Amino acid sequence: MRTTLTVDDDLAAILERERLRKGVSFKEIVNSVIRRGLASEQAIPAAHSVRTRPHHFGFKPGVDLDKLNQLADELESDAFVRAHRTTEHP
Repeated sequence: MRTTLTVDDDLAAILERERLRKGVSFKEIVNSVIRRGLASEQAIPAAHSVRTRPHHFGFKPGVDLDKLNQLADELESDAFVRAHRTTEHP
């Protein structure tokens, strides 16, 4: 396919340097650079792997770990009540 391509001056200078370095035609260097650019755009990035490492927290049998947030909320509420009770009633 034949087409007209307008290239910025800085890019034209880089292409010309590469053309001279590799000893190929301008057409070949432009096609090569476009192919590499498109290939890198289409490359699928490596999937980020997440690893979960189990940890034994030493809880005794019968402790419901699903209710720890509820316990933390209750302890926080109790602390809040105690803090305000002592400041309101000396």
